[in-house]
Amino acid sequence: AAWRSAAAIGAIALVALLAGCVDGGLPGVSMFGGAKPTDPAAIGTNGDEIGLAASDQIDRGEHRSTIIDDLIARRSVLPANGPFAQVALGVLAANKGAAAAELRVARLKAEAKSKNWLPSIGPSLDLTSLGALAASILVEQVLFDNGKRKAERAFAAADVEIAAVGLSSEMNTRVYEGLTYYITAQRAQAQAAVSAKGVDRMQSYGNIMGKRVSGGLSDRSEERVILAKIAEMQSYSAADQAAATTAMAELNAMVQVPLTGLSGISSLAPPSALSDPLAVLRAMGEGRRSVAEAQMARAGFLPGLTASGVLAKGGLTGGLNVSTDNGIGFGTGASLRAIEASTQAADQRTESARDDANRKIVAIEREIATLKSREVQGAAVLAQTEANLEMFTQQYKFGRRPLMELVGMFESFAAMERENVALKYDMALLSLQTAKIRG
Repeated sequence: AAWRSAAAIGAIALVALLAGCVDGGLPGVSMFGGAKPTDPAAIGTNGDEIGLAASDQIDRGEHRSTIIDDLIARRSVLPANGPFAQVALGVLAANKGAAAAELRVARLKAEAKSKNWLPSIGPSLDLTSLGALAASILVEQVLFDNGKRKAERAFAAADVEIAAVGLSSEMNTRVYEGLTYYITAQRAQAQAAVSAKGVDRMQSYGNIMGKRVSGGLSDRSEERVILAKIAEMQSYSAADQAAATTAMAELNAMVQVPLTGLSGISSLAPPSALSDPLAVLRAMGEGRRSVAEAQMARAGFLPGLTASGVLAKGGLTGGLNVSTDNGIGFGTGASLRAIEASTQAADQRTESARDDANRKIVAIEREIATLKSREVQGAAVLAQTEANLEMFTQQYKFGRRPLMELVGMFESFAAMERENVALKYDMALLSLQTAKIRG
């Protein structure tokens, strides 16, 4: 009887504590588990969702999330000014993705789980032997649960981390897509300018050939060959102009105010070597969630202790209850071993994600190095070809070279120049891919 009375008194005290929390709220605690929103230092001066998610980790002395801290500490590789910055700001301002809403949902769920150590209170209705209903207030407090409630909080916190990584991935993907459209448009415009210049020069050769045909110095078949080459260059120029127009139209579809007057490309800052790729952070968050889920499952096979108190017309009653969520069966041992193995599986998934990301980055960096080598070699060959073209032109003027030979050399020079001008834009696109993987 003594321990039942003590349990009942403790339960009523918990009822009083909970009533005070409902009326006035816990002092200094907001709905997100951190300091109240009136404290700008706690929620961040910019009000970012990830910054708010970081403040949620403070409740009940929980450790700050290393994943969210890593996301907050990251700095963009994009320059503060220039066309890349304008494109990035434009596409982010018009972002309507669902990742921010999912992060809010995960934060609210984590807030709810952060209070699971408090007692539960609710009405209780019993049908008596006389056929009457007896109403009472039932309060239950878990005294010992083998870490299940703590694992539930860890599971919810891992959900917040995964949602925060999802928000970062969504923002990075959107900026990457916008900049890809912009660089594609710039590359097409540069190639169109080269093609247009080649058309003008090839047309001058065509005019010369027309005069030679009229004077009987050349065959009309040679004129037709030059006209075909002119038409081919014009088709290249038109295709490049169309590609540039399409890319800019797709970019402007991503922003609220159309982007005009932008030209050129910006250089990206070197990434921090200490930051893990976003895929690795997501694997880490999913691994922590898997471990927390395994801990909850393990606690379900072990006995827990719960205190309960009932306040009714007849007075106070209370008691202690020992129970397990899952019964002990023949497969319990295998279930516990599977739970232990889940921790190793989570670590292996994280390492696998890190290896995959590193391989992609190394492959892209090797491709960039190859394009740089091609650009240097192509510039040297292009300069030599241009010098030879000038020499052939002078020899043609003195009658030592036929016009068709000069036309063929210029055609090779124009194709080489059009290909070489696109290399720096291709390298910029590859650098964006690396930045997207790194996050």
